[in-house]
Amino acid sequence: MKNLSLKQKLTILYTILMTINICAVFAVLFSLSNREILSSVQNRLRESVAGAFDDIEWEDGRLNFDTDLLELENGVYLSVYDEEGVLLYGKIPYGFDQSMVFQDGLVRRQKAERVEYFVLDMSYAPKEDRHLMVRGIISITDAEESFRITLRLALVFLPLLVVLTAVLGYFMTRRTLRPVSHIIETVRSIQEEEDLSRRIDLGEGRDEIYRLASTFDNMLEQIEESMKREKQFTSDVSHELRTPLAVILMQCDSLLSQDGLTDEVREEITVIRKKAGGLSGMIAQLLLLSRADQGREKVTKETLDLSELSEMAAAEMTALAEDKEIRLETEITPHLMVCGDETLLIRLWLNLLQNAVTYGKRGGCIRMSLQDKDEMVTGCVEDDGIGISAEDLPHIWERFYRADSSRSDSGSSGLGLSMVQWIVSVHNGTIQAASQPGRGSRFTFQLPKEKKS
Repeated sequence: MKNLSLKQKLTILYTILMTINICAVFAVLFSLSNREILSSVQNRLRESVAGAFDDIEWEDGRLNFDTDLLELENGVYLSVYDEEGVLLYGKIPYGFDQSMVFQDGLVRRQKAERVEYFVLDMSYAPKEDRHLMVRGIISITDAEESFRITLRLALVFLPLLVVLTAVLGYFMTRRTLRPVSHIIETVRSIQEEEDLSRRIDLGEGRDEIYRLASTFDNMLEQIEESMKREKQFTSDVSHELRTPLAVILMQCDSLLSQDGLTDEVREEITVIRKKAGGLSGMIAQLLLLSRADQGREKVTKETLDLSELSEMAAAEMTALAEDKEIRLETEITPHLMVCGDETLLIRLWLNLLQNAVTYGKRGGCIRMSLQDKDEMVTGCVEDDGIGISAEDLPHIWERFYRADSSRSDSGSSGLGLSMVQWIVSVHNGTIQAASQPGRGSRFTFQLPKEKKS
């Protein structure tokens, strides 16, 4: 049942309950109908026997019988007997046991071969000293046979009713749960598009589904307001921190340019400047991401030679790699054109290469490639450094996320890969990461190739 949808579960439940109700109703109706049929047969028998008295007359010292006694009116066999039980007139069914004892006014059952009968005897005195017995016989089997035909028809139509109930139940359930499907699709769309400004908006309604949708809308509104405040706070803090950090960097540069500083003081100032420089870069990235979240970051796209930008980024990172004794190998296909923002695409390469240098092993190698594959430009940066565990790999795109102590001590801000993902996204591309602890990581992105006019 866990694999069934709610519509299917409700349809099955509705069908089972309706089938039970239909069967119960049929059982009660047929039980009552059977009793009513037998009661009706007995009433017909009594009326026919009582009515037979009018067809018996005593005239001129003899009995006269109307021929109506021989007719099977209402299916009743009528016969007249004298006091000794001798048949005087009438008709009896074939195979009926005529030795049956008379009992005045009592309806009894008698079975003859395969047919069962109701038998009613009533005494009648056409004159004071003459007593007759009028016997009426009616077939129960014939009456019950019509009932059995009706029962068979009901059993034939029962599966059709069950199927009809299931179909109607499914359409009713689907119509009832249509707002739930709308809720699911809207929430899924909000999740995929990360657009908190959208609402379910089912309209006015008082049932639980409409109340659920209204609760979702209120929750989304609160989350959107909270996210807006957080983004605004991040933007404001970033702006406020830029000025004091710039002053710190200027003062450090001013102090380092002075003569007469001891080696110990110069080293301490250098450490301060390095940390302040790291903070300044992190704030710049944080401010960029904040503006991007708010839709205020302007992306200027133009036709660019990504191969040339890749060569520039590789040249810029070569010195940083050499400081760590890391060899940077490039395999760049020339003249690969894309439509994009030059500054952002250079930053894309620099962040990936800096990440590889930061977590690469001393004396190791970084491989950088750019190729043309299936109308897409594919870039790749691969290192042989410390790698990333399978548990941490899905989270590396999150802001400020750093996997373990070995990566946390690197001095990274934890914003580089977040920015990489955003840059690839605004250029309608994709990026994937693969890694094995102790063997290195590989980052591969794809961007749409600019078609030549």
